[in-house]
Amino acid sequence: MTSMKKRISAVLTAATLTIVLTIPAMAAEATDETVRVSSCKGSFLEVGERSGLIIGPSSTEYAVTSSDPDTVAVEQVLTFWVAVAKGSGTAEITASNSAGERGSMMLTVGSVAPAASEAPASGDSADLMGNLEIRQEMIRLINQTRKDNGVPELPISEALMNAAQACSNRRYTWHHAPEESQAAVDAGYPYGFGSNLTVFTGTVNAARRTVDNWINSPGHFETMIDPRCDCIGVGVTQCDGITYCYMFVGIPNSVNFYA
Repeated sequence: MTSMKKRISAVLTAATLTIVLTIPAMAAEATDETVRVSSCKGSFLEVGERSGLIIGPSSTEYAVTSSDPDTVAVEQVLTFWVAVAKGSGTAEITASNSAGERGSMMLTVGSVAPAASEAPASGDSADLMGNLEIRQEMIRLINQTRKDNGVPELPISEALMNAAQACSNRRYTWHHAPEESQAAVDAGYPYGFGSNLTVFTGTVNAARRTVDNWINSPGHFETMIDPRCDCIGVGVTQCDGITYCYMFVGIPNSVNFYA
Protein backbone atom coordinates (compact mmCIF):
# COMPACT_ATOMS: atom_id res chain seq x y z
CA MET A 1 0.00 0.00 0.00
CA THR A 2 2.93 2.35 0.71
CA SER A 3 4.17 2.01 -2.85
CA MET A 4 0.64 2.63 -4.09
CA LYS A 5 0.43 5.85 -2.07
CA LYS A 6 3.67 7.05 -3.56
CA ARG A 7 2.50 6.35 -7.07
CA ILE A 8 -0.82 8.08 -6.54
CA SER A 9 0.73 11.05 -4.74
CA ALA A 10 3.08 11.52 -7.67
CA VAL A 11 0.42 11.37 -10.36
CA LEU A 12 -3.27 12.19 -9.98
CA THR A 13 -5.29 9.35 -11.34
CA ALA A 14 -8.29 10.74 -13.16
CA ALA A 15 -10.30 9.51 -16.10
CA THR A 16 -13.55 10.17 -17.88
CA LEU A 17 -15.93 7.86 -19.64
CA THR A 18 -19.31 8.03 -21.33
CA ILE A 19 -20.99 4.65 -21.75
CA VAL A 20 -23.72 5.46 -24.23
CA LEU A 21 -25.09 4.91 -27.68
CA THR A 22 -26.91 8.15 -28.40
CA ILE A 23 -30.40 7.97 -29.84
CA PRO A 24 -31.86 11.11 -31.46
CA ALA A 25 -33.81 12.88 -28.76
CA MET A 26 -36.97 14.93 -28.89
CA ALA A 27 -36.39 18.60 -28.19
CA ALA A 28 -36.99 19.29 -24.50
CA GLU A 29 -39.72 21.73 -23.61
CA ALA A 30 -38.58 24.79 -21.73
CA THR A 31 -39.69 24.76 -18.10
CA ASP A 32 -39.49 27.33 -15.34
CA GLU A 33 -36.84 26.58 -12.75
CA THR A 34 -38.38 25.62 -9.42
CA VAL A 35 -37.05 24.53 -6.03
CA ARG A 36 -36.16 20.84 -6.06
CA VAL A 37 -35.91 18.64 -2.98
CA SER A 38 -34.51 15.11 -2.95
CA SER A 39 -33.22 12.69 -0.34
CA CYS A 40 -29.88 10.87 -0.56
CA LYS A 41 -31.50 7.69 0.75
CA GLY A 42 -34.61 7.88 -1.40
CA SER A 43 -38.22 8.44 -0.40
CA PHE A 44 -38.43 5.61 2.18
CA LEU A 45 -36.62 5.66 5.52
CA GLU A 46 -36.64 3.27 8.44
CA VAL A 47 -37.26 4.59 11.94
CA GLY A 48 -34.05 6.08 13.28
CA GLU A 49 -32.46 6.69 9.87
CA ARG A 50 -31.03 10.05 8.81
CA SER A 51 -30.83 11.17 5.19
CA GLY A 52 -29.17 14.23 3.72
CA LEU A 53 -31.40 16.50 1.64
CA ILE A 54 -30.24 17.96 -1.65
CA ILE A 55 -32.02 21.23 -2.46
CA GLY A 56 -31.65 23.16 -5.69
CA PRO A 57 -31.00 25.58 -7.24
CA SER A 58 -27.77 25.70 -5.25
CA SER A 59 -26.11 28.80 -3.75
CA THR A 60 -29.43 29.83 -2.21
CA GLU A 61 -30.45 29.80 1.45
CA TYR A 62 -33.55 27.76 2.23
CA ALA A 63 -35.89 27.26 5.14
CA VAL A 64 -36.92 23.62 5.41
CA THR A 65 -39.97 22.35 7.27
CA SER A 66 -41.77 19.06 7.82
CA SER A 67 -45.54 18.65 7.74
CA ASP A 68 -45.23 16.13 10.58
CA PRO A 69 -42.09 16.48 12.74
CA ASP A 70 -43.15 13.46 14.82
CA THR A 71 -42.75 11.36 11.66
CA VAL A 72 -39.84 13.15 9.97
CA ALA A 73 -37.93 15.96 11.66
CA VAL A 74 -35.55 18.23 9.78
CA GLU A 75 -32.25 19.52 11.14
CA GLN A 76 -29.71 21.95 9.75
CA VAL A 77 -26.13 20.74 10.10
CA LEU A 78 -23.72 23.49 9.04
CA THR A 79 -24.87 24.30 5.49
CA PHE A 80 -26.79 21.03 5.00
CA TRP A 81 -30.32 19.92 5.83
CA VAL A 82 -30.95 16.42 7.16
CA ALA A 83 -34.20 14.46 7.44
CA VAL A 84 -34.52 12.37 10.62
CA ALA A 85 -37.04 9.51 10.66
CA LYS A 86 -38.86 9.59 14.01
CA GLY A 87 -41.91 7.36 13.60
CA SER A 88 -43.97 5.45 11.08
CA GLY A 89 -46.00 7.49 8.63
CA THR A 90 -45.60 9.98 5.81
CA ALA A 91 -44.47 13.59 5.92
CA GLU A 92 -44.04 16.30 3.31
CA ILE A 93 -40.68 18.06 3.39
CA THR A 94 -40.87 21.62 2.02
CA ALA A 95 -38.01 23.98 1.17
CA SER A 96 -38.62 27.68 0.53
CA ASN A 97 -36.36 30.63 -0.23
CA SER A 98 -36.57 34.35 0.45
CA ALA A 99 -38.24 34.94 -2.95
CA GLY A 100 -41.17 32.79 -1.90
CA GLU A 101 -40.30 29.90 -4.23
CA ARG A 102 -41.07 26.47 -2.81
CA GLY A 103 -40.50 22.81 -3.53
CA SER A 104 -41.32 19.63 -1.67
CA MET A 105 -41.03 15.86 -1.52
CA MET A 106 -42.81 13.12 0.40
CA LEU A 107 -40.90 10.89 2.79
CA THR A 108 -42.37 7.67 4.14
CA VAL A 109 -41.12 6.10 7.36
CA GLY A 110 -41.66 2.45 8.25
CA SER A 111 -40.01 -0.40 10.09
CA VAL A 112 -39.21 -2.45 6.98
CA ALA A 113 -38.44 -1.03 3.56
CA PRO A 114 -40.85 -2.02 0.75
CA ALA A 115 -39.66 -3.78 -2.37
CA ALA A 116 -37.78 -1.11 -4.28
CA SER A 117 -37.97 -0.57 -8.00
CA GLU A 118 -34.34 0.54 -7.87
CA ALA A 119 -32.50 -2.33 -6.22
CA PRO A 120 -29.13 -1.53 -4.64
CA ALA A 121 -26.02 -2.51 -6.53
CA SER A 122 -24.76 -5.91 -5.45
CA GLY A 123 -21.37 -7.42 -4.84
CA ASP A 124 -19.90 -4.71 -2.58
CA SER A 125 -19.34 -5.18 1.13
CA ALA A 126 -18.95 -1.47 2.01
CA ASP A 127 -21.96 0.64 2.97
CA LEU A 128 -23.69 2.15 -0.07
CA MET A 129 -24.71 5.07 2.16
CA GLY A 130 -21.13 5.86 3.25
CA ASN A 131 -19.65 9.38 3.28
CA LEU A 132 -23.03 11.04 2.68
CA GLU A 133 -21.91 14.52 3.76
CA ILE A 134 -19.03 14.48 1.26
CA ARG A 135 -21.36 13.20 -1.45
CA GLN A 136 -23.93 15.91 -0.69
CA GLU A 137 -21.24 18.56 -1.05
CA MET A 138 -20.00 17.00 -4.30
CA ILE A 139 -23.49 17.18 -5.79
CA ARG A 140 -23.90 20.77 -4.63
CA LEU A 141 -20.58 21.76 -6.25
CA ILE A 142 -21.32 19.87 -9.46
CA ASN A 143 -24.74 21.49 -9.73
CA GLN A 144 -23.21 24.90 -9.08
CA THR A 145 -20.73 24.24 -11.91
CA ARG A 146 -23.59 23.26 -14.22
CA LYS A 147 -25.58 26.36 -13.25
CA ASP A 148 -22.55 28.60 -13.84
CA ASN A 149 -22.26 27.12 -17.34
CA GLY A 150 -25.90 27.56 -18.31
CA VAL A 151 -27.19 23.99 -17.99
CA PRO A 152 -29.82 22.70 -15.55
CA GLU A 153 -28.89 21.35 -12.16
CA LEU A 154 -29.47 17.62 -11.67
CA PRO A 155 -31.70 15.79 -9.20
CA ILE A 156 -30.41 12.72 -7.39
CA SER A 157 -31.00 9.25 -8.77
CA GLU A 158 -30.92 6.73 -5.93
CA ALA A 159 -29.91 4.05 -8.44
CA LEU A 160 -26.95 6.08 -9.71
CA MET A 161 -25.97 6.96 -6.12
CA ASN A 162 -25.79 3.24 -5.37
CA ALA A 163 -23.99 2.40 -8.61
CA ALA A 164 -21.39 5.15 -8.14
CA GLN A 165 -20.78 4.14 -4.54
CA ALA A 166 -20.49 0.48 -5.51
CA CYS A 167 -17.75 1.39 -7.99
CA SER A 168 -15.89 3.68 -5.59
CA ASN A 169 -16.01 0.90 -2.99
CA ARG A 170 -14.02 -1.26 -5.40
CA ARG A 171 -11.25 1.37 -5.30
CA TYR A 172 -10.69 1.52 -9.03
CA THR A 173 -7.86 3.79 -10.16
CA TRP A 174 -8.96 3.73 -13.81
CA HIS A 175 -12.26 3.12 -15.58
CA HIS A 176 -13.65 -0.41 -15.83
CA ALA A 177 -16.37 0.07 -18.43
CA PRO A 178 -18.08 -3.35 -18.22
CA GLU A 179 -18.14 -3.31 -14.43
CA GLU A 180 -19.45 0.25 -14.28
CA SER A 181 -22.16 -0.53 -16.82
CA GLN A 182 -23.19 -3.64 -14.90
CA ALA A 183 -23.23 -1.70 -11.62
CA ALA A 184 -25.70 0.76 -13.11
CA VAL A 185 -27.93 -2.07 -14.34
CA ASP A 186 -27.73 -3.92 -11.00
CA ALA A 187 -28.71 -0.71 -9.20
CA GLY A 188 -31.78 -0.29 -11.39
CA TYR A 189 -30.66 2.35 -13.93
CA PRO A 190 -31.32 0.94 -17.43
CA TYR A 191 -29.97 3.72 -19.67
CA GLY A 192 -26.57 4.99 -20.74
CA PHE A 193 -24.65 7.38 -18.53
CA GLY A 194 -21.55 9.53 -18.27
CA SER A 195 -18.90 8.67 -15.71
CA ASN A 196 -16.07 10.59 -14.04
CA LEU A 197 -13.45 9.10 -11.74
CA THR A 198 -10.69 10.68 -9.69
CA VAL A 199 -8.30 9.28 -7.08
CA PHE A 200 -5.97 11.26 -4.83
CA THR A 201 -4.03 11.01 -1.59
CA GLY A 202 -5.56 12.67 1.46
CA THR A 203 -9.11 12.90 2.82
CA VAL A 204 -9.46 16.61 3.69
CA ASN A 205 -11.72 18.81 1.53
CA ALA A 206 -12.50 15.76 -0.59
CA ALA A 207 -15.56 17.18 -2.36
CA ARG A 208 -13.85 20.43 -3.34
CA ARG A 209 -10.70 18.62 -4.51
CA THR A 210 -12.74 16.18 -6.56
CA VAL A 211 -14.77 18.80 -8.38
CA ASP A 212 -11.71 21.00 -8.91
CA ASN A 213 -9.90 18.04 -10.50
CA TRP A 214 -12.81 17.56 -12.89
CA ILE A 215 -13.15 21.27 -13.66
CA ASN A 216 -9.45 21.39 -14.58
CA SER A 217 -9.68 18.38 -16.90
CA PRO A 218 -11.46 19.10 -20.22
CA GLY A 219 -12.99 15.63 -20.59
CA HIS A 220 -14.26 15.50 -17.02
CA PHE A 221 -15.60 19.04 -17.28
CA GLU A 222 -17.59 18.25 -20.43
CA THR A 223 -19.14 15.25 -18.70
CA MET A 224 -20.13 17.38 -15.69
CA ILE A 225 -21.90 20.00 -17.82
CA ASP A 226 -23.38 17.65 -20.44
CA PRO A 227 -26.85 19.13 -21.19
CA ARG A 228 -28.26 15.69 -22.10
CA CYS A 229 -28.07 14.50 -18.50
CA ASP A 230 -31.15 14.43 -16.29
CA CYS A 231 -29.97 12.94 -12.97
CA ILE A 232 -26.85 12.29 -10.92
CA GLY A 233 -25.27 9.91 -8.43
CA VAL A 234 -21.88 10.10 -6.74
CA GLY A 235 -19.75 7.75 -4.66
CA VAL A 236 -16.87 8.36 -2.26
CA THR A 237 -14.62 5.82 -0.57
CA GLN A 238 -11.73 6.74 1.70
CA CYS A 239 -9.25 4.01 2.62
CA ASP A 240 -5.70 4.18 4.03
CA GLY A 241 -5.48 7.90 3.37
CA ILE A 242 -6.58 7.66 -0.27
CA THR A 243 -9.86 9.05 -1.64
CA TYR A 244 -11.72 7.42 -4.55
CA CYS A 245 -14.57 9.42 -6.12
CA TYR A 246 -17.07 8.58 -8.86
CA MET A 247 -19.76 10.60 -10.60
CA PHE A 248 -22.47 8.96 -12.73
CA VAL A 249 -24.80 11.24 -14.73
CA GLY A 250 -27.81 9.68 -16.40
CA ILE A 251 -28.43 10.12 -20.13
CA PRO A 252 -31.96 8.78 -20.76
CA ASN A 253 -31.83 8.99 -24.57
CA SER A 254 -29.00 6.46 -24.73
CA VAL A 255 -28.39 2.75 -24.30
CA ASN A 256 -26.44 0.72 -21.77
CA PHE A 257 -25.57 -2.49 -23.64
CA TYR A 258 -25.39 -4.42 -20.37
CA ALA A 259 -29.06 -3.70 -19.57
